[in-house]
Amino acid sequence: MSLDAILDIVAAVCLISGALLSLAAGVALVRFPDLLTRMHAAAKPQVLGLLLVLVGCALRLRTGVDITTLVLVGVFQLATAPVAAHMVGRAAYPHDDIRTDLLLTDELAAHLDRVGGDQGEGARV
Repeated sequence: MSLDAILDIVAAVCLISGALLSLAAGVALVRFPDLLTRMHAAAKPQVLGLLLVLVGCALRLRTGVDITTLVLVGVFQLATAPVAAHMVGRAAYPHDDIRTDLLLTDELAAHLDRVGGDQGEGARV
């Protein structure tokens, strides 16, 4: 078996694994009950799935320009997905979009009480 055949097999495994993780993230977005669990499903497996797809594409393409572009896409995704998920969670917290019965710890409640609960309509006090 040649090196090209082995790299193609590894690329196929990465592409299929990444596609399945992205599919699982999409299903979780529809099935999970509240915003925080949906946000977790959108951030974690989606990023790993995209990175696996990018690795599979890089193993298949094998040119410097293509690999550089794929690395930039991966770095941009790793830099923006956690920040976006954090900001969505922070923005949705003061409203009634979060099921507090599912939270194990609620570290923001004390912070909102100190601020005075002046976070707009639906703020927790």
